[in-house]
Amino acid sequence: MWVHYDRHSILFALLSRFSVNSYRHIQVADMLLVYGNMAGDPVNVNEYQELARQALPKMYYDFFAGGAEDQYTLKENVEAFRRITFRPRILIDVSKICLSTTILGYHVSAPIMIAPTALHKLAHPEGEVATARAAAECNVIMILSYMSMCTVEEVASSCDAIRFFQIYVYKRRDITTQLVQRAERSGYKAIVLTVDVPRLGRREADIKNKMVAPQLKNFEGLLSTQVVSDEGSNVQAFADSTLDASLTWKDIGWLRSITKLPILIKGVLTHEDAIKAVEAGAAGIIVSNHGARQLDYSPATISVLEEVVHAVKGKVPVFVDGGVRRGTDVFKALALGAQAVLIGRPVVYGLAAKGETGVRSVTEMLKDELELTMALSGCPTIKDITRGHVITDRERLYSSL
Repeated sequence: MWVHYDRHSILFALLSRFSVNSYRHIQVADMLLVYGNMAGDPVNVNEYQELARQALPKMYYDFFAGGAEDQYTLKENVEAFRRITFRPRILIDVSKICLSTTILGYHVSAPIMIAPTALHKLAHPEGEVATARAAAECNVIMILSYMSMCTVEEVASSCDAIRFFQIYVYKRRDITTQLVQRAERSGYKAIVLTVDVPRLGRREADIKNKMVAPQLKNFEGLLSTQVVSDEGSNVQAFADSTLDASLTWKDIGWLRSITKLPILIKGVLTHEDAIKAVEAGAAGIIVSNHGARQLDYSPATISVLEEVVHAVKGKVPVFVDGGVRRGTDVFKALALGAQAVLIGRPVVYGLAAKGETGVRSVTEMLKDELELTMALSGCPTIKDITRGHVITDRERLYSSL
């Protein structure tokens, strides 16, 4: 486990701030500090964020936690879930609750997937291997980021988790081809194509911190991530110099031609693009605003989920990420038509705080909360969760007119 803070440094800071100098006051302050550290393990996912903040250097914490520009969408991703309320049903036998479901034909313990997030070794020395092991133990799907610090092969050999692989399309198409084919050979079950990054969003904390991207092992012999930039984040410089901003819908056909794996399109926010994704041959759609890291003031994902679901008309499964912090959030997403949710930052926070154990804890917390929500709403199985179990703010507005 990582040390969350230097106890004596914090104690000195507290005493200096409040001008406390007697030996008795020092003893009391020290006891309070120790007690606070021993107050118990986190009881919900949100509490892991503070542990991560204490565990990580500021540059890395800001990288994981931050959003684009004013961070309006970052806050709205969470707040939009809070505006959805329940219509629980009563006197239904909920003595047994079943969370299990299938995703692209794979049986999983719950409708929860681990979203693709970058650079896990900045959070914990074991990186994506620890995350994958936790996913395997929890029997949920992990989507490995193309910017992982462990290789596609290392993660595949670490455990028997069901894994998908997330990619971008590069200016050099041979790089995308090689990564996709390596994932396919290593037993990954689907490709997740992120399509909302023709250019990297303006992440001002990374610019201020001059965030440095380490060399990524997946690119050894293919591409250097050691991009020098005098303007701030070299993560942005790397993205701008390598990602293909000319990518269009016709290129989905090219991607399908180089792999037998199903392709999920991640970054859809409108019914127009949902229809185009289906027409392009997508096997699934992920409603996503990139964790609010791309275009600020884009809509919260949960607020447009239903629009996408209606457009797709059941032809392909729809998933959603962004702002999921409670099992109640998972329930709300399922009620609005998602087949599963993806969790990103909470996984990284758990990893930073407690490694593999933290990732497993975060996942199990969400599962436990979902199970309780289902019981209290009168839903013994995932299939019993319906649109009639939730009320959105839009419905409340219409009812007041």
